[in-house]
Amino acid sequence: MTSSNEKDLVEDGEKFHEATSVDSTPSKEGQASSEAANKIIDIYEHLPPDEAAILRAQVEVAPVKVSFFKLYRYANKFDVAVLAVGYICSVIGGALMPLMTIVFGQLTQTFTDYFAFGGTEQEFQHQINKYALYFVYLGIAETAFISVETFIHIDRGEVISSRIRKHYLAATLRQNIGYFDKLGSGEITSRITADTNLVQEGMSEKVGLILTGISTFVAAFVVGFIKSWKLTFILCAVVVAIVLTMVVLSSFMVKASTKSLEGYSVGGTIAEEVFSSVRNVQAFGVQERLANEYDKYLEITEKFGYRQGLFLGIMIGALWFYIYCNYALGFWQGSRFIALNSIRVGDIISVLMSLLIGAFSLGQMAPNARNITSGVTAAAKIYATIDRESVIDSSSDRGEKLENVRGDIELQDVKFIYPSRPDVTVLEHMNLKIKAGQTVALVGASGSGKSTIVGLIERFYEPISGLVTLDGHDVTKLHTKWLRQQISLVSQEPTLFGCSVYENVAHGLIGTQFEDAAEEEKRKLVLSACEQANAMSFIDTLPEGLETNVGERGFLMSGGQKQRIAIARAIVSNPKILLLDEATSALDTKSEGIVQDALDKASKSRTTVVIAHRLSTVKDADLIVVMAKGKIVEQGTHNDLLDKKGMYYELVEAQKIHKLEDGNGGIVESTEEKELEVREDTNILDITRVRTQQSISSIEAAHRKEPPAVHYSLLSSVKMIFILNKPEHKLMAFGAFFAMINGFAYPVQGVLFAKCVTAYEVTPEFFSHMRSQINLYSGLFFMLAFVQCIAFISCMALLAFVAQRLVHRIRLQSFRQMLRQDISYFDRDENTTGSLTSTLSKDAQSVEGLSGATLGQILNSVVTIVSGTIVSIAVAWKLALVCTSCMPVLVGCGFLRFWLLAKFQENAKKAYEHSATFACEATSSIRTVASLTREDDVLHKYSDAIDSQVQKSRIASSRSSVLYGLSQGLSFFIMALGFWYGSTLLKTGEYNTTQFFITFISVIFGSQSAGTVFSFAPDMGKAKQAAANIQKLFDSIPAVDTWSEDGIIPDTVQGSIEFKDVHFRYPTRLEVPVLRGLNFSVHKGQYVALVGSSGCGKSTTIGLIESFYLPLSGEILLDGQNINELNVNAYRNNIALVQQEPVLYAGSIRYNIALGAINDITDEDIYAASKKANIHDFIVSLPEGYDTLCGSKGALLSGGQKQRIAIARALIREPKILLLDEATSALDSESEKIVQEALDKAARGRTTIAVAHRLSTIQNADIIYVFENGKVLESGTHQELLAHRSKYYELVQLQALEKN
Repeated sequence: MTSSNEKDLVEDGEKFHEATSVDSTPSKEGQASSEAANKIIDIYEHLPPDEAAILRAQVEVAPVKVSFFKLYRYANKFDVAVLAVGYICSVIGGALMPLMTIVFGQLTQTFTDYFAFGGTEQEFQHQINKYALYFVYLGIAETAFISVETFIHIDRGEVISSRIRKHYLAATLRQNIGYFDKLGSGEITSRITADTNLVQEGMSEKVGLILTGISTFVAAFVVGFIKSWKLTFILCAVVVAIVLTMVVLSSFMVKASTKSLEGYSVGGTIAEEVFSSVRNVQAFGVQERLANEYDKYLEITEKFGYRQGLFLGIMIGALWFYIYCNYALGFWQGSRFIALNSIRVGDIISVLMSLLIGAFSLGQMAPNARNITSGVTAAAKIYATIDRESVIDSSSDRGEKLENVRGDIELQDVKFIYPSRPDVTVLEHMNLKIKAGQTVALVGASGSGKSTIVGLIERFYEPISGLVTLDGHDVTKLHTKWLRQQISLVSQEPTLFGCSVYENVAHGLIGTQFEDAAEEEKRKLVLSACEQANAMSFIDTLPEGLETNVGERGFLMSGGQKQRIAIARAIVSNPKILLLDEATSALDTKSEGIVQDALDKASKSRTTVVIAHRLSTVKDADLIVVMAKGKIVEQGTHNDLLDKKGMYYELVEAQKIHKLEDGNGGIVESTEEKELEVREDTNILDITRVRTQQSISSIEAAHRKEPPAVHYSLLSSVKMIFILNKPEHKLMAFGAFFAMINGFAYPVQGVLFAKCVTAYEVTPEFFSHMRSQINLYSGLFFMLAFVQCIAFISCMALLAFVAQRLVHRIRLQSFRQMLRQDISYFDRDENTTGSLTSTLSKDAQSVEGLSGATLGQILNSVVTIVSGTIVSIAVAWKLALVCTSCMPVLVGCGFLRFWLLAKFQENAKKAYEHSATFACEATSSIRTVASLTREDDVLHKYSDAIDSQVQKSRIASSRSSVLYGLSQGLSFFIMALGFWYGSTLLKTGEYNTTQFFITFISVIFGSQSAGTVFSFAPDMGKAKQAAANIQKLFDSIPAVDTWSEDGIIPDTVQGSIEFKDVHFRYPTRLEVPVLRGLNFSVHKGQYVALVGSSGCGKSTTIGLIESFYLPLSGEILLDGQNINELNVNAYRNNIALVQQEPVLYAGSIRYNIALGAINDITDEDIYAASKKANIHDFIVSLPEGYDTLCGSKGALLSGGQKQRIAIARALIREPKILLLDEATSALDSESEKIVQEALDKAARGRTTIAVAHRLSTIQNADIIYVFENGKVLESGTHQELLAHRSKYYELVQLQALEKN
């Protein structure tokens, strides 16, 4: 059973790998795009050439070739001049490093001459002072040039990339809608956020670093060849080895890293699916099963992550091997040249050091070069969009504007196919006339082409053939933006923008004469539109009224509130044409009545096209057009169509509600022929509340204190990581041991270097003795090379394994711990699906900054500093003290250098987060932006945000650049001090050359190397924060704890539920009372319905029965037992939940149904549950049957199919209690009928509690509870409640479908 599920997931993973691997390396870019182009040609192959051309033009993007210099496409002459200065500074700054080796060599030569051949102290001191000053001059020059080039590159990079950002957004906003259907909003989001950052990185300080590196490399060889061309040639072998090793192993590392990321991104997708459906996960108790699925992908990530660490270890080990071999070869060969009198000691030192500096500068260019290639790759995608000609270009000035618009719309013989779905013809020979001022309703099953007509009127797409006309003019010949300004659209899922209610409604005025009107006039129009849309009733209750922010995409508003704001936005401009695409589907009956009223008012004196599934909302239309499969089946008024008894009649029958019957079965007509008006709730408007006694829930809520914030110290974080790594403690100890061996290298190198230089201090008659000494020390250098190589590889391999185990363990435990939390945890703002998914991916990865390679490097550096200091103090304490006092400065420089480089990157990303969010909000709701013609407005705001950001960044980057320059120049000053002070001690004979070089190299070179540990400082900072986050998560124990073994496990469950005086408020919104003393009971086997307006507490009741939350006061009883006293898992095993939006996971249909099971099940059980859910025949008809993949979040199935699979999953549990939360509201009449039949079957023989807005679906319930303001207002059967003539009667009248 499970093996097939695993197979599904593995296949999903493989498909994912295939999909992503195409784009994983920049070199395949051209190949990938040509393959993509071939695919586009393939999918239109079956169509006639002219039709294929129309569709292709709407989606195709011609690939653009980009070279490095094309990145600077938007640079002006001033930019070019400034960049030229930057390039020159980079080149000079790079060349200064090898010049330092000349000075170093000359100083060594001075020492050797003085001790070998003698000389006056004054002459010696004079020479030393001269060279020490050269060091100082080099330091000043390095600081100046590096500061200037860093600032220029960062600043111009920011300026030019900000221009690219603006051009990209402008280009995106003018594209036709078909382009977005193909691309998906996620891809555009990642272009705006990630790709533009990559382009900026590709032309900022990285360019300077590469130029500096090249210049250092060239200058190093020039110095080498000038000083001794023979020795330089011989040592070139080592340079070639260093460069080859870095190139080859880097490519292996990149491959491993890509594979590791691919594996994790599938795991990340699973996590994202799970978090976005956490209620479903908890209701079915499948936390552990999903965690095991997630773990499979973590294993892939761990395997390739370890490989990446291993390759890094081999690379570093090999590099140190080459460096010490270079010393061995250089000193050995140098001794032979000295014996032949063809070289001086200082020249050997200069050649050795400059070649090492050159080789490393080349090696360090690799990661920076990768940034530039990534930038070029990203720019290719961005420029392709900028250069794309849009078929329907909203920014174009072409097209006619009519003097006045009547509003006659006609579709003449229209054929239409969506560019993204070329195998489905949506409209065929469509002829439809809509007269000016008419209200026309389009009804029919999902997929019959209703919304397509709206899209064609708005000119979102081009028809394949035929004409769409406005007042007799072909819309393709009209000015696109002007056309859209004559039309207002309210869609099923209205999009609001992250600003105030007032600004959202005012967006509707764009393009009208009021766009630039005075603030006061605008406000009047907005107020009047809000009143017409019945929105003022709730706007007045908001904390800041019209100025209340609606949140990103309007998430702070309920469905009904968003819908009413969207309607106000649509009617504020008094448009000639109003398009309503399911404009009231998100509303409960009461709000719907109110809003429908508003829409009826709004549609007077203008052409209105309405799409609706709830037929009660369109029965008054002038013309109802019934559609099926892209054709018109019948049209007429409500009454005409009922008389025809055709398709419309069937749709009406499916949604009909029984009338009140008298005792003899006849229908009772209303005695008072009063017209039923929609009562506005007076209490909504009456805000001033009389001060009464506090309610129970407010007293309880006041007692609930927020737990104090806990701060975790670095020590406690390290301790936690140490405990998590317990199984690998032995490996860690070995890794630490090897890291310490690495740390002793510098003091040993200092001793050998000093011995070699001292050996050279001889007159020619002692050359043979010098040769034998050098042979010994070269041999020791060679031995050191072997020891370091083995120690580095062992250390890195062991610690990489430890780190990958840790990351795997943290991810899995965090995932389990997150799923353990109760639902209130997921309600908090900081715990959105996105942030939890990124916590899993980033925090665990960041914690690696306190383990693995970083840990090895820290130990290594600590040992280097401590052993270096001890050795040098033992050898020459005076000089050691002076050198050691500079150590903090040197170590600090290393820290500063890396910290600033990391900060540059971090700042660049952070700076544009806000503007990127704004741009993403606009592009992801492009239909709304296009229909409101908000493109210029969006672009204007985005440009302002970016320009202010560039100004702000300039001050920060100038400061950082100077600091960065200083961190590069300071080491020159310290070397000058070391040599100058050392020489005064040598001159007096207090120390000899050996003591000087041991001390100098151990402390000064050692500190410089130790400073590189701070290249991990940003990682360590992130790691501390991440470890604290993880610790906080691990320590969090939820109020409803699914890990708890406590609680009574009920023997047999009958299934009766009772609420006794239950008060409840959501933990994240304690100021809003939801249930205010709810009392009701459900007997075993009853079918009970909960109805009422939005926000009255129906869905909350379902959540409380599922034990998602604890009530503030009162009791919820199962068979007379308080559910808080029961074991939460055992209790939930008796309940099944079917939600409004069914949740399916990536995997097969079989896997999704089996998730509902509590015990092991057979295929027969799955078939039985599917038959009960009316879905078995459909599944069997699919080519792969039960093994058919559902796609991410069930995307490959229709709403009705998903809902029936969700019902099968609920039934396979054999639940005693079935909870249906709006289980059919998202479906069209056809699907609803099938699903409703399935639900009626499912409800037999078990307690069922259903929440519904469409009353036709619950009219046969045993008892209906009508909720208002968190209490039961009335209850009874359908007939009893109609007889009451109260709230329920009112709701029924609003949905009635009889003849008018």
